[in-house]
Parts: sequence; structure tokens; C-alpha cells
Amino acid sequence: MIADNHLINIVDKQKQVSNIQSALDKKINKINLIGFIGSSLALSASALILKNNQPHVFILKDKESASYFANDLENLLKKNIFFFPSSHTKKFQIKKNNTENILLRIELLSKINNTEKPIIITYTEAIAEKVINQKELQNKSIVLKVNEDLHIQKLVSSLEDMNFVKVDFILEPGQYAVRGGIVDIYSYSNDNPYRIEFFDTIIESIRTFDINNQLSIKNETKLKIIPNTELLKTKQEKICFMQYLPKNSIIWTEDINYSKNVIKNHFDESKKYLNDDNSLINDKELIKTLEQFTVIENNNRPFFAPQEKVEINTDLLTRFNKQFNLLKEEMQKHTDQGIQNIILCSSEEQEKRFNAIFEQNEKIKYECIHHTLHQGYIDYTNNQAIYTDHEIFERHYKLKVRAKFSKEKAITIQQLTNLSIGDFVIHIDHGIGKYEGLHKIKVNDKKQEVLKLTYQNGDILYTSIHALHKIAKYSGKEGITPKINQLGSNVWRKKKEKTKSKVKQIAFNLIKLYAKRKIKKGFAFSSDSYLQHELESSFIFEDTPDQIKATNDIKKDMENHNPMDRLVCGDVGFGKTEVAIRAAFKAVCDNKQVAILVPTTILALQHFKTIKKRLKEFPCSVDYISRFKSKKQQKSTIEKIAGGQIDIIIGTHRLVSKDVLFKDLGLLIIDEEQKFGVNIKDKIKLIKENIDTLTLSATPIPRTLQFSLLGARDLSIINTPPPNRQSVETNIINMSHEKIREAIIFEMQRNGQIYFVHNRIENINEVGNLIKSLCPEAKIKIGHGQMEGTQLEELIIEFIEGEFDVLVSTTIIENGVDIPNANTIIINNAQNFGLSDLHQMRGRVGRSNKKAFCYLISPPTNIISEESRKRLNTLEQFSTLGSGFKIAMRDLDIRGAGDLLGADQSGFINDIGFDTYQKILNEAIEELKQEKFESLLSDKNDKFYVKDCQIDTDLQILIPDDYVANVNERLSLYKEINNTENEKDINNFSLKIKDRFGKIPQEVENLFNILRLKWIAKKIGFERIILKENTMRAFLPIKSQVSYYNSNEFKKVLNYLKLNNNHCQIKEIKEKLCLKILFIDSAHIALKTCQNIYDN
Repeated sequence: MIADNHLINIVDKQKQVSNIQSALDKKINKINLIGFIGSSLALSASALILKNNQPHVFILKDKESASYFANDLENLLKKNIFFFPSSHTKKFQIKKNNTENILLRIELLSKINNTEKPIIITYTEAIAEKVINQKELQNKSIVLKVNEDLHIQKLVSSLEDMNFVKVDFILEPGQYAVRGGIVDIYSYSNDNPYRIEFFDTIIESIRTFDINNQLSIKNETKLKIIPNTELLKTKQEKICFMQYLPKNSIIWTEDINYSKNVIKNHFDESKKYLNDDNSLINDKELIKTLEQFTVIENNNRPFFAPQEKVEINTDLLTRFNKQFNLLKEEMQKHTDQGIQNIILCSSEEQEKRFNAIFEQNEKIKYECIHHTLHQGYIDYTNNQAIYTDHEIFERHYKLKVRAKFSKEKAITIQQLTNLSIGDFVIHIDHGIGKYEGLHKIKVNDKKQEVLKLTYQNGDILYTSIHALHKIAKYSGKEGITPKINQLGSNVWRKKKEKTKSKVKQIAFNLIKLYAKRKIKKGFAFSSDSYLQHELESSFIFEDTPDQIKATNDIKKDMENHNPMDRLVCGDVGFGKTEVAIRAAFKAVCDNKQVAILVPTTILALQHFKTIKKRLKEFPCSVDYISRFKSKKQQKSTIEKIAGGQIDIIIGTHRLVSKDVLFKDLGLLIIDEEQKFGVNIKDKIKLIKENIDTLTLSATPIPRTLQFSLLGARDLSIINTPPPNRQSVETNIINMSHEKIREAIIFEMQRNGQIYFVHNRIENINEVGNLIKSLCPEAKIKIGHGQMEGTQLEELIIEFIEGEFDVLVSTTIIENGVDIPNANTIIINNAQNFGLSDLHQMRGRVGRSNKKAFCYLISPPTNIISEESRKRLNTLEQFSTLGSGFKIAMRDLDIRGAGDLLGADQSGFINDIGFDTYQKILNEAIEELKQEKFESLLSDKNDKFYVKDCQIDTDLQILIPDDYVANVNERLSLYKEINNTENEKDINNFSLKIKDRFGKIPQEVENLFNILRLKWIAKKIGFERIILKENTMRAFLPIKSQVSYYNSNEFKKVLNYLKLNNNHCQIKEIKEKLCLKILFIDSAHIALKTCQNIYDN
């Protein structure tokens, strides 16, 4: 494989590059390029940039073409370029600012004059917006340097004046946070926020940090703080962005006539809704500004009269539709004509594939270069044909432009379970109480931090921060207020025991099912064939890391003798179907049949079309069965299934009917499992026992999720979005004719299509007529589940083919109507839908690289139910890509969780809360493993005689307030400390808090030592340690636990006692032995002592 800079070296020698350079040397300032198509302009411009010392600005027509061009240039030059976008989410919508875009705009303005030879890519919309002038920008900026003398309060006052908002932890530009001597600031002039550490009034260090994990990235010597200049109210005149450019800049344009007309139209339009003329430039300003620079126009009809023309003869590549014979013929023709064939490969794997294709034909001459461009071309002037692997294999081209600010939504599963004062919590030993916050108490005159819980009759329980794992936030069904327990009563203990016995029954069945599958021999599929490799490499997108992992896990399961039971949980449109197709084809390669079970007829049709198209080049027969087919057609299909003439059959619940018999079923794929009722699932269970099963779901129902989280079935999560995919912007709106019209017209203006979901068939025609009256220019059709099968099928196909603009339908579109051109969905009466349904419907849009929009029409939030309001807010919060799994976790809170294995919605989960139920279930499974299934589920890990070691102490062990002031953050850190499992975790945690909060105080070091003490005590077999009044009391298991008293661990305790009897004694307290050791006045000495016992 030849290195990719070789590509520029080839182009560098070509005459068009020297001709452009020659014209620039002659100070010719209006140059016209003719014939530069595909990525030929990017290649020639890159070669020129490398030998030219001037700044270069490229003005493309729109954002998409600018993004592809920026990607080509950045990949070719291997250096960062500036991308200057519009500040708005939607075209010229001044009020809808996009934070990421504003960051990019301000970064360029602040760095342009300090960057040697800047390269800037922009487009018409972006240059139309005026920017703050240089003098004003300078006045509004603050520069800070290491070793500078500055009082923190003075810096805070300056930030407040610049409209920065004080927060506890920074998440987006325009925010700052103060923690002791550390100040975090997110300036609009940099990708990442800054962390400034002070020693008194001296700036000791400046470093950038990552907003997602709050950890430092790189040390800096100085920083520049710039506010949001787009929102600053300035009395001074704003200016055209090009006035920031050095006078010797070269401006490359795609189409000045186009840019001029667009800017003129929008300037005229803007006067209608903007009071000032200080926001957009007009067409005259554009031309006047361009006249001052050297302009290179890549257009056959230049705006300026050219002083020099540079022309090459190029043509776009032929589309081969994966017909490699045509490719070979064309390349052979090029070889005969003396045209050099260059193939750009994105990986070495692709080069190997090309070598395999051409190995039979030695006459074809070609060269592979490890690189990729947006579009190949044939250059007849220079006798070169540049091919790209993604065009030859018809793969989707992945943009790899450097990502800027991308705030992952600050709500994670961990934060969903964060405690607030007044929340109901469950202590596994004492039951349901109320959380009253973190409190300081004194134990023998030493401060400790504890969680305060209140119970019935005002009883108070203080819980050590080391026992956080015993506490869970109550998450039964929403709307049900749990009954608070009384401390010391038997009610909770009895409820827990009752639950445990019920759970044991469920767990017993669960493990029995697992055991059955483990014992039963399934079919072990053979390893991948050459056909499998061909199928996978012809996927039009680049595989995401999660897809690769899920595919490999599935293959590993299928090649095993035990039947597979795997859940693939991936957000809508994240590539679950492709993973399933690969699994299905693997089964077909071993002459096995595959059944794909889907919830709706529409989805059956969609999958049939998708899979048939995907496998058309392969020896595989695909069919479907649903009500879209006549009785006669269904009968014929069933006969073919029985005869083995169909390899992959897709169908609704009709597939699990008694009359459907398979010749040799090898794999069952269940799509959108959350849509099936329990009866269907029970039928599936009968099929599943010894057949590999793959379940696909975007938002698995609570039962499915529990099943997988508990390890009863394997779980693969696909969280990475496909290339260039953007999140769906979600808005809750009231029924507003104006907003509905605006949303539909905006989508139509960019040649897109719209779903309007109305779930009542009685008046769906009235809704259709309303849309027609609002948007008379739109073509509208209506669809619902009561239409004839063929009629509905035709309607969906017409919509897929873009024959009309708006589909007004019931929720039939919820599953599987995959139309990349439909990028706006409006859902009427959204408050009446479940969370999973809303997420599924939203997933119908945003399936291409276009920005998509979802509008949830709902009455005002004060008149809908609390549950509905929470559902809508959750959907609005979780609009980022890959949030399906988080929505499922939230659904556990809203809906509660039922019996794991059947339809019985047991009340005891509402009684004890979901997290506690899970803990009890895990306990029950562990007990059953030891009691009845030890050989089957043998654990090879270290054997512990005690589950946990409880530590009570009077030592000062806490995170001090002056170290971490935020109570919720302290609680979160305590939880994190509690979840550490080894020394490596402690080291990572130490580095993290030192970075975020400064030098670690001794009290926190004590916390770490207590953790280490717990780990070593558990190994020795101590159930509880009391560390008070300079004495350590360690309690051993009850005497009836014979296995412990026969173990090496107990011998170690006796040996230590023998050697240290002057300050150590053992005695019996309530059937438990207690080892008492004197002169233990710190956690460090206690740890050292236990280490001595264990090493004995």
C-alpha cells in the first residue's frame, strides 16, 4: 500500500497546478477554472496550498458540499482547517442558534490573525451572517497567562459581565464553575473548556479538559476567554466575515451567481421579521467585498470577467453497480489508452479485495493508494483515472471532519438514579424510608458524613457512606406512593423473605431454562465462508465498532454447541437489521432455514424488500407471509417452507401458527420484541429451546431488559450512530396551525417528506383535510391499518418512491417504514402514546445524513397527566443518538417491572422497588447456584466465606465540604468509591478527583484505606469490623458455618492470635467469634494488621 501523500505528489506535477500558481505569481486576481469535477478541485487546491504561502478561503454553495470538500481537504493536507458554518439550526432562522456552530464561528474570528496560512471552508448561508467587528471582539475578550497575579473574585466579576453563567459543573460554552482554588471556564473560542488552578492569587496552571468525564487533556500557557458574540447587543456596526481576512487571501468560489441570489432573497425576506439591518449582508456587500480579493471561480459561467482561464478535461466515473466485469473492462481500456488507474482504498482489507478481483487479469495495470476522497473522476488531460473504493462497492462515504463541541446529554443512567431530598429509598435491611440528605455527625468527637433516612413515626436511621450499596432509590410504578416501614418491626423482614421465596421460584425456573439450553446440544454453525465475507464487505455503510462487536458475538454464539439466546439492543436506525441479515445468511450458508418474526404486516413487507435487495447477488431465497397475501398465496408459501424451498421467511405472528412447519429451522430472529404479547412469546418459547435465537429491540420492554441485565441471556448494545447521522431535534408544541405549516413547508423546501401521525381512524380524514388547507401546495395521502392489504402496500410503496409529500397515518408507520427522504414527523396527541412507541415513531426520521425534526403535539403540560408529562419530557431530554437504552431504563421507572418469566404482573415489585427486587433476585440466584446448580454454574472466581464486610468506625472518614462543596456531587463520589473493586480503580479515582478538585486531603486517603480494609477483611472471612477507641474488633461467621472453620483463612487467624497474644484475644459473642486487637488508632494500621493476618 502506497502512502497517501503520494497522491498529492502525483497531482503536484500536473500542469493545472503550475498554471494556477503562475497566474497568482503574476498578481492576476480573477482566475476561472473549467472542468474541475469530482474531487479534482480538492486535489489540485491541496497541491497548490502546500507550495503557496497565502491564506485560502473556499466558499461552497451549501453546508453539505462544504462538509464533503472540508473532509477531502483535511484528509489530503493532514492539518486542521477552519470550518465556518451558519450559526442557525435551520436555514436563516435567526432565533434558533446552534451552540456547536457558534463555537466554530467564534473560534475562527479569534484565531484567524494568529494562524499562519489559515485554510477556511464555508458556504453561502454562513457568509451571509454578519459578525462582530475586530475592535469590539478585542474589547470583549480576556487573556490569562500562567504565573499571572489575579484574584479569583475579579475573574468571576469579569465573567459575569460577559454573561457567563455559574454552574456546579460545566457542560456547554458560556458557563463557568468555581471549586476552591480551581476555576473552570468554557470560552466560545475553543473546542474544550479550560481549568485554571490558583495558588492564592497566582495562576499556577491552565489546562483544557473533557466535558464528558471532566478530566484534563492538555496543559496550556495562556488562554483567551470570549463570550457568545452572536448574542451580544452591540451598538457598533457588524461586518462581513471576509473583512477579517488578510488582504493577500485567495478566495475560491463554487458559484457566485448562486450565492448572490440566495443572499439577496434572504436579505429581502429578513426585513419582514428583523427590526435591524445589522444581521445579514446584502448581495451588493458580497460583490464589493469579493472585488477586493484574488478570486478563483470554479464555474463554466464566471461572475467576474476572467483574466486567466485554467481548463482540464475531466469526467465522472461510470457507475458499475458492483458489476466487476464492467470495471475490469474500463480499467483494461484505460491501460490500453495509456491512462493510469489509481484506486483509493480506505483500508488494507479493501486493497486485498481489489487484488483478489484483478488477480486473474495481469494485463490491467493499477496502483492502490491508502486514502479516500468523496468522488473519483477521470482526468483525460493528465491521463489519470482516480477510483474510490466506496463508489465501486457502493458503500456510504463517511465524513471524518474533526468533531468540535459535542455535549453528550448530561443525563445518564447513573444520574437518573441520583437521589434528591424527599425521595423514597430502600435500605435492604430496614425497608422503605425517605432520604433526608447527607449529614455530619460526631462519633467520639470525630466528624463523619452519613446518609440520613427517616422512617415511620419520625424514626431516624444514619447510614454509613460505606453502606451505600445497601441503599437504592425506590423505583416501583410511578403514581404509587410506597408505604414507609417502621424501624425494628418484622414487616419488612417478612416481606423480604416472602419476596425471596417467590423470586427463588422464578429464578429456579429461569436457571432451569438456562440449564436446559446449556445441556441441550444445538447446532454448531461452521465458521465464515467466502460468501459471508463477500456479503459483509458489500455493506454500503462502514461498520461501527458496536456493530462489529455485536456481529462477532453473534457468530461466536452460533458456532457454539449451546443454543444462542442474545438480545441486540440498538437505537432505531443504528444497524440492527444488518447484524441480523449477517446472522441469517450465516445460517443459510449451513443449509438451515431462518424465521424472522415481526410485529406488523408493514414491517414484514419492509424487511422482505430490504433483505431481498441486500441478498440479491447471493444464492438465497427470501419470502414473507402476512395478510398482504391471499389465502392461496399463504398456503403456497407454507408448503415451500415445509419443503425447504425458502431459506429466509419473514412474517407476523402467523409464523408461529401450528400449520407452519419448517424443514430444518436453524435460527429464529425476533424483531421489535416489545410489540409482542405474552401468548405469542409463550409459543416462541416452545420453538426456542434448542434453536439459536436473536432478539432485536430499540427499547426493550422492562422484562426483556431485566432478563438480559441479570445475565439470563446475552446482551449486545449498539450505541454508535452510523456515519454522518445527526440526532433528531425534538420539540413539544401545542396544536398550532402556524407551526404545523412552518414544519411541513420547511421540509418540502429541502425536497423532503413528512409523516403526520394521528391515531384515530374516525376523524383521520378531517385531519388530512386540515393539512391540505394549511399547505395547499403539498401532495397528501392518508393511510391506516383498516385499509385493504394491497391498497396499504401500494400507498407505502408510493411514499417510499417519493410520489407524495405528506403521509397522514395511524401508528402503522411505527415499525419499519424506512424512508431516508422523510425527515420530519409530527405526532398528534403525543401525550396518549407510550414512551417506547414515541421513540419508535421518532426513529422513522433522521435515517440519512440530513438533520431531522420531531414535533410532539400535546395540550398544555398543566392539563395532561403527570405520567404523560414525564414521558414527553424524557423524549425531549433524550434526543441524542443512541438514547434508546436510556429510555428503556427510564421506562422501568414509569411503568414498573413485572414478573420476569410470564404475564403475571406481580405486586411485590411495587412493594419493594425494582432495584431491591434485582438485589434479592441476584441473592436468590447465588443461593440457588450454591444449593442446587453448583456443578452447572460453577464460578471459577475466588471463594469468599462472607458476602460483605461491614465497617463501623469513629475515625474521621469523609470528603470535606471545602474540597467538594456540591452535596449531590459528594454523594455521587461516595457511590463511585463504593463501587471500586481493586487498587487500579482507586488509582484511577484518585487521579480523577485530584485533577478536578486539587490535592487529595487526608480524610479522603482514609476513605481509600477503609475500602482496602474491607477487601482484605472479606478475604480473611471477617463479617464485620468495629474500629473504635484505638481497638479493632473483627467478627467471624457463625459457628455453624463449618466450611469456614476448616479453611486456611481461619488457620491464618489462629496463627496470628498465637504470635500476638499480648495485644490480641478471641472470645465468643452470640454464637460468633470476635477477634479483639489493641493499639489500632488509624485505618492505615488496621489495614496493615489485616494484611499481616492474611499473609501469615
